[in-house]
Amino acid sequence: MPTRVPDELRYTQDHEWVRAEGDQLTVGITDHAQSELTDVVFVDLPAKGKTLGEHDVALTLESVKTVAEVYSPAAGTLTEANPDLRTHPEYVNQDPYGKGWIFRMRPSAPPAGLLSAAEYRKLLETSAHS
Repeated sequence: MPTRVPDELRYTQDHEWVRAEGDQLTVGITDHAQSELTDVVFVDLPAKGKTLGEHDVALTLESVKTVAEVYSPAAGTLTEANPDLRTHPEYVNQDPYGKGWIFRMRPSAPPAGLLSAAEYRKLLETSAHS
């Protein structure tokens, strides 16, 4: 099954997706990332108010296969973590762009270096052939 890469989102090279909503960013992991992790069993949700630098580790995800870090796409303050993931970490796998969102933050500056959907698809193609 091909990886879903919604055109309206922006992406990091670390396989997070970013949706700008007013003065906040909603962040999750991409369909590609969740399929590589396999079944997510625990999400270590960060505390509201946590200050993050660009590319800082925001939280960790545990899957049956490994532990993975999720990075902040921008410097700023965490405003909300998805409370549903405490009891339903599988949402990250089942609906990574919807119910599986992971956190929201208020950036202190616009995120730099985000990829368009086309650029992210190209990154996936390149990494699949290397």
